Amino acid sequence: MPCKDIAKELIILIGFAVISAFTVNYFSPNGIALFGQWDTSKGVITAKPKNDPVTGGFEIKDANTAKEIYDTRKAVFVDARSYEAFIDGHIKDAISIPTGQFIEFIDHFKTKYPSTTPVITYCSGRECNDSHELAQYLIGEGYTNVKIFIDGYQEWEKKDYPVEQ
Repeated sequence: MPCKDIAKELIILIGFAVISAFTVNYFSPNGIALFGQWDTSKGVITAKPKNDPVTGGFEIKDANTAKEIYDTRKAVFVDARSYEAFIDGHIKDAISIPTGQFIEFIDHFKTKYPSTTPVITYCSGRECNDSHELAQYLIGEGYTNVKIFIDGYQEWEKKDYPVEQ
């Protein structure tokens, strides 16, 4: 088989593979957005575009603002990290609802906190998307006042704000 024929077939095969990959990604509910947010100074690192329903106005972008809300005691802080990470240290008085175990924890949470309760979710910082995912789950359960502290536990601890272990 001449080299030109092999090259043509290879180009066709690669083209088909690329088109197939983009098609599957487009229709997949867990597909990766082609244009995402990769700059931590602008918010959480995510493959989701900035028009994602739980970004923008829902985000608390600095620890000082989160601390001001915490000091009012009018919002419940909810840790989206694993239960093991929560046990190792968390924002004082925070509630643990690990994103991966949402179904196991939500019924108990709903009995203690009505859907109008202001909720602040957090995880490990701007490179962690769990707090956004948890916020979406809570909104799906009818919670109407959900915000996301995007700097998370590491920044809270670094600022020497109240923590528990």
